Amino acid sequence: MSETLRIIPLGGLGEIGLNMLVVEYGDSAVAIDCGVMFPEPSMLGIDLVVPDVSYLRDRPERLQAIVLTHG
Repeated sequence: MSETLRIIPLGGLGEIGLNMLVVEYGDSAVAIDCGVMFPEPSMLGIDLVVPDVSYLRDRPERLQAIVLTHG
């Protein structure tokens, strides 16, 4: 059985900020970036918006690395 390469965006599509991408191959995953986004004016009391990382939280054994591209 051949391994499958999967590219899974967790945030940042169609918006500025919030970038996070997971690249999976077989049982291993690498997360690229973990960006934040500033809240909309209507989101009172919220300082930052973060990507939904529940996909990674449900599969912690797969995550091998986090690559940060800029700060």
